[in-house]
Amino acid sequence: QTYPEILRSNLASVVLHLKKLAIDDLVHFDYIDPPAPETLMRALEMLNYINALDDEGDLTDVGRLIAEFPLDPQFAKMLVASPKYKCSSEALAIVAMLSIPQVFVRPPEPEQRRRADAAKDTFAHQDGDHMQLLNVFRAWMESDKSPQWCLRNFVNRRALSSAENVREQLLRIMQTKHIELNSTDPKEKEFSANVRRALTEGFFMQTAHLERSASYLTVKDNQSVLLHPSTCLLEKPEWVVYNEFLL
Repeated sequence: QTYPEILRSNLASVVLHLKKLAIDDLVHFDYIDPPAPETLMRALEMLNYINALDDEGDLTDVGRLIAEFPLDPQFAKMLVASPKYKCSSEALAIVAMLSIPQVFVRPPEPEQRRRADAAKDTFAHQDGDHMQLLNVFRAWMESDKSPQWCLRNFVNRRALSSAENVREQLLRIMQTKHIELNSTDPKEKEFSANVRRALTEGFFMQTAHLERSASYLTVKDNQSVLLHPSTCLLEKPEWVVYNEFLL
């Protein structure tokens, strides 16, 4: 028998939608499979941190906006906050790229694998993998979505088309909700910093600090972690913001 999803997933989206439906007593709500109270508390805490719920547990204006997006609330907060940093267009592309399967293709043959790694390195960005994904999406759009370009650069065309589809859907929601759409010229000095500020608005709970032992310590749970080998970062920065945590 499958273990019910409500018992094994992050409940932030569930809690947000229950609040949107004006269900206030989440503990005594009649779930088919009641989740653990600690899981509910973690979700409420996280929604309070990103300003989706106030200290009384009621939905805020930001929370109402976030609830409109079919996304993890942290991604939605990133999109809602991005106009403040003049990078909503870039934030949309990054969220879309993070919503799809792995975009880089790595063939099994050693020679092809070397070429694939070299192609991936051409998109690398000194500020990390989020900026690398943005580079890939932009380069693909500039190539007129060319299938030959995808083959040459060892990227998955179907995944990129899927990302574009996700981006269009999110863009429509932003337009409907009158969230300002803006962008910064990549040549500007603050371009990368602004994109990272928008990212941090949603993911500041998922940060880690470099320790003397050369591993990272997550700020929220004091977990000792390492950067994933696939990262494009050449040096270890003092702080990192991460999207997922793999065992």
